Amino acid sequence: MKAKVDAELCTGCELCVESCPDVFEIADDVAKVKVDEIPEDQADCTRSAAEDCPVEAITVEE
Repeated sequence: MKAKVDAELCTGCELCVESCPDVFEIADDVAKVKVDEIPEDQADCTRSAAEDCPVEAITVEE
């Protein structure tokens, strides 16, 4: 599983970082994915972060 953040859409609200700090971080006022492959134990919080993103900037590829 992989995740991507569209920097053009991201507002830097940090909701994804609060939901899943092992996968997401804020850099230059936008979210970034910290890992190439999402660890299995972080899959649920990654999906939640994508669903909860207010601007739909996060996509998850299963």
